[in-house]
Amino acid sequence: MDKKALMIAANKVRQGIITGVYNAKCGHPGGSLSAAEIFTYLYFEEMNIDPKNPKMEDRDRFVLSKGHVAPGLYSTLANRGFFDVEALKTLRHTGSFLQGHPDMKGVPGVDMSSGSLGQGLSAAVGMALAARLQNKDYRVYCLCGDGEIEEGQIWEAAMFAGHRKLDNLVLFVDNNNLQIDGSLDEVCSPNPIDKKFEAFNFYVQVINGNDFDEIAQALKNAREHKGQPSAIVAKTLKGKGVSYMENSCGWHGKAPNAEEYEIAMKELKEEEAALCQM
Repeated sequence: MDKKALMIAANKVRQGIITGVYNAKCGHPGGSLSAAEIFTYLYFEEMNIDPKNPKMEDRDRFVLSKGHVAPGLYSTLANRGFFDVEALKTLRHTGSFLQGHPDMKGVPGVDMSSGSLGQGLSAAVGMALAARLQNKDYRVYCLCGDGEIEEGQIWEAAMFAGHRKLDNLVLFVDNNNLQIDGSLDEVCSPNPIDKKFEAFNFYVQVINGNDFDEIAQALKNAREHKGQPSAIVAKTLKGKGVSYMENSCGWHGKAPNAEEYEIAMKELKEEEAALCQM
């Protein structure tokens, strides 16, 4: 896909996020919106996957370690063709397969159930090690939050990955600088994130995580770099795409009301129209 098509796809992902959270009357829009470009590039461009065969043996794997931003993953999977986009309206409803956190047994395209913060990277590391032991070529991608990496288990997993030189592992850190209770500096700063991962023997890149060109180049560099796992520290804007949600920790875990929903969708549809005219 060209950059314009990717930007339109990311916009559709954002519309799906807002639709899902609004209909659920709860959920986590802020971090889902900030990671929309990362989700979109991975699923529409980077990863070896097949929506018609979600369990394809040699597929690339993805683990959403910050599982509360499931609305972002679900919207991406739906827009990529894993299931009907209309299903997003059932998010968190009783009986829906789209629950508040990813469920690998119920959602096509989900490789790991997640949501207990800090645990997803360990699962991704295990997948990467399994690929090596089985002489498989698939790659493993993981998305963590910058607040999430305050969890100790993240660094145990990082220590193991760096020691084992798992160069088929790519970790994105969604560095939007806000977590549920405030800014990173106010809560428990993990900074400097890049230097910490370097100390654990990761190949580290710091990018604008809302820019497709920078995401593409970072992933190319990660593929070509051998002997170390990769950490891509992606600086993003929490709530990106919806003006009143941007850079506000208040929208970490809150659904818009009817009026706010209409405003958000109007903004996103206007952006989509502008992108289509580029």
